[in-house]
Amino acid sequence: MTTFFPFDELTWPQVAALRRDTPLVIPVGEGYDMAKLAEALGNAPAVGVLPPIPYGWRGSGLAVHETPFVRLVSGLLDSLADDGFSRVCALQPQDIDLGLGARAIIQPHSSQRRDASPLPADVDRDKCVIIPIGHTEQHGFHLPLSTDTLIIDAIGRGTEAAAPNEAVCLPAFPYGASTHRSSFAGTLNVGGRAFEDFWLAVVDTLVTRGFKKMYLMSGHGGNCSFLVNVVKYAGERHRRIFCATTWLHTNGHIAAPVLAETRLSGRGGMGHAGELETAMILALRPDLTHMARVVDETDFVATESYYMDWIEGGALVANPPWDDDTATGAYGAGSVATAEHGRLWLDTAVAEKAAHVREIHEQHRRREERREAGFGLWGSQELGR
Repeated sequence: MTTFFPFDELTWPQVAALRRDTPLVIPVGEGYDMAKLAEALGNAPAVGVLPPIPYGWRGSGLAVHETPFVRLVSGLLDSLADDGFSRVCALQPQDIDLGLGARAIIQPHSSQRRDASPLPADVDRDKCVIIPIGHTEQHGFHLPLSTDTLIIDAIGRGTEAAAPNEAVCLPAFPYGASTHRSSFAGTLNVGGRAFEDFWLAVVDTLVTRGFKKMYLMSGHGGNCSFLVNVVKYAGERHRRIFCATTWLHTNGHIAAPVLAETRLSGRGGMGHAGELETAMILALRPDLTHMARVVDETDFVATESYYMDWIEGGALVANPPWDDDTATGAYGAGSVATAEHGRLWLDTAVAEKAAHVREIHEQHRRREERREAGFGLWGSQELGR
């Protein structure tokens, strides 16, 4: 009998210890027949199931052009193969040709119904679409690979609940870009250009459907520079929308003072899998937080203009190898984290994001007023359309 285990609930040393002939599956959507999947995999004793891709394919409610979607899926499969896993595949709906060949298992899927609902609903066109983007990557010895996705999912859904008339939240997307992928097992990587192309295609689809305000909200630092490029491309391509992003969360004018007043670690204690992320996962999923395995690492090669902490410091932007600075994959002091602080910081993150949503609405409203009034070049026939 086949045992299915959630790959993203593992820590990276657990991934490193897996047999490399263990089948690993990335589902395109949810709700497949697992007995049929086991049969397709030869009834292997154990199968790792990665987080489902929530949208992007035809029938998902939010479809993009198949080329960027295929590149995204292929990049994820390549990441696992690069880690030495010999049996990796996508589990995909029938009647969709993703060109994956032997790396695809095809089954009937509910997304193929003609009555599949659009995502987000068309009645929410006047709201700001919150797009939470996490990742599946290592977080030291003590936190699961799903850390970034769990956190940004909670913040995105919390923001929608805090501003239900102003925001609608998409399901959290569990994959992003990691340029340090080879250092520690279990870290996936879509690839920077494929990541940008996919998210620009998502924006294109939303704009075509009449949505004008979007907030690309990342829980993973490696996504952020690429998301800046996405919003720049989107703003150039779609002149009457307001598509925005930020550097992660919990670091703006609302949340940063709370962090500064309540954190227990010094500078460097909140880099990655440190005090902040550990506290938040303690609050969200204590069952996946292994405090007995925490190893504090704060000996980052720091200078005045380049150091690692949650609120990035210094003028230099660089990307040296992670294993220069960490032996365990963690940057920070996870041992001092508490669930109480995790709940506080999640609440302040939601408050900050809700404030951003209101600003996005105000920005779009005020800009549209100028456009409609024919401000500057908007008075010309070409730009006024």
